[in-house]
Amino acid sequence: MMDQAKPAESLVRVSLDGQEDFFPKGMPLLEILKRLLPKRAPQVLCCLCGGLCVELGQPIDRDCCLTSLTYLDEEGRRIYERSLRFLLLLSMRRLYPDKNVRILNSVGYGVYLRLLEAEMTHEMVRALEEDMRNLVAQDLPFEKETWSREKAIRYFESVGWPDKARILAYRPQETITMYRIGELCEYFYGAMLPSTGYIRTFALKPHFPGMVVQFPSPEDPTRPAPYLPRPKHLRVFTQSQRWCNILGADNVADVNELISTGRLREFIRVNEALHDKSIAAIADDIMARQARIVMIFGPSASGKTTFANRLAVHLRVLGQSPQLISLDDFYRDRADIPLERDGLPDLESVDALDIPHLCNCLEWLLAGQKVEMPLFDFKTAARAKESYPLQLTGGQPLLVEGIHGMNDRITSQLPEQLTYGVYVSALPCINLDNHNRIRTTDVRLLRRIVRDIRVRATSPEETIAMWPSVRAGEEKWIFPNQEKADVMFNTSLHYELPILKAKAYDLLLSIPKTAPEYLTARRLIKILHYLLPVGEDVLQEIPPSSILREFIGECSFYDRH
Repeated sequence: MMDQAKPAESLVRVSLDGQEDFFPKGMPLLEILKRLLPKRAPQVLCCLCGGLCVELGQPIDRDCCLTSLTYLDEEGRRIYERSLRFLLLLSMRRLYPDKNVRILNSVGYGVYLRLLEAEMTHEMVRALEEDMRNLVAQDLPFEKETWSREKAIRYFESVGWPDKARILAYRPQETITMYRIGELCEYFYGAMLPSTGYIRTFALKPHFPGMVVQFPSPEDPTRPAPYLPRPKHLRVFTQSQRWCNILGADNVADVNELISTGRLREFIRVNEALHDKSIAAIADDIMARQARIVMIFGPSASGKTTFANRLAVHLRVLGQSPQLISLDDFYRDRADIPLERDGLPDLESVDALDIPHLCNCLEWLLAGQKVEMPLFDFKTAARAKESYPLQLTGGQPLLVEGIHGMNDRITSQLPEQLTYGVYVSALPCINLDNHNRIRTTDVRLLRRIVRDIRVRATSPEETIAMWPSVRAGEEKWIFPNQEKADVMFNTSLHYELPILKAKAYDLLLSIPKTAPEYLTARRLIKILHYLLPVGEDVLQEIPPSSILREFIGECSFYDRH
């Protein structure tokens, strides 16, 4: 340890997770980490400094206070995934230089991808995994370089990645941070690990016509997460990819071209028509099965409420008179809700609902009885004194909307032959480019930010701060039940990102660097950076019954005009 009383001018003071010392100016963060946190150093993937990620290879040339991030942190997992993708691309370039890969969507704790030109065989997958592990053993450094935007565009055009060249044309900054392994260079919209040697945990699984890359398990990052087969989830993504083909838009650059050429309004109309056609098909299926209780569930900011109202319209077209109820009205009083480890009420838990009362109400309704239905007052955090009567007659279907719709605690007490489940989520299929997807959770967070400040006067900082708790609840209570649904509906709209930018961009820019939420805000800003602005005429093209209206306002189902 150095003399802290009289530090030389060539030294910098570094505080890391409560440990502090002086180090030579310019020492890489990794070396400082090994000295301050020798036991924990192997688990640290980067550090935070004032809301910004500091990579392990970055020299420290000024006094700073750092917080370490591991795979247990959201940003740590993202850094690991980016680096793993770079490793995969390197193996693809080495083994199959004439093939191009597109990263598509998450599957459990992994990501699904496929080739643009052909199907991916079992032999290719096995060869890729073997080569990737050889590259990990070599511990090749990820060299960080600063390029001009024009140089990066020329490079991506020369290696046959026109999608990356097109998106960089919309980049507002003149320089770009590139990463290199040998002759291969890439850009990943975020911080990276120092070398291939850090990417020890992964697995590749053939999944015709592509494959799934399995990330480390959050419970045990030293092992790949087990593969979770989700055929319905993949099926709805495949349908959405077909929609991309119909709409002629796969990446953000495609959407920007529609904006710049004045074709986005037509794009909106076709996108909304595809939504409407899909909802109509679900209504037909409900009728064919003679379902009486339709459980509509999914994660936060998926558009469940608007979907339920639109489904009700299509059922009315088929001669039905559906009734709608919300599981939110069956919340227990706040004082009766189970607590989380931090002592706060666990509002995401299924035990926050009065399940016995809910199931009794559903049973009485199916029997044709008139039931006094509860209302929950969110201002007082208690059940309201008022109630309202509800009775189902003539085989009326009941649409039940809420995040716990297909939880076994509820469905086990309902007649299976009369129950129909619809899983609703926003599953974006528009990428930044072929190698950089836009995550579902980021789109839903943008939706939530826009809605919360409009409806609840909740600041973006507050919404971002509560998001980890919301996500933890989804992982525990919602995602494990999604495959129980009879059908899945993707509420994502291929045109929504530029609309959300118009509503959220300035709000995110206002979050100061000193705020704990700055890191997340900056990540969202990086996505929105690449989208062209849209005019008021485009906003007016969005139908009042659109899923997006639930978040941006002027929805015909429940907004007052």
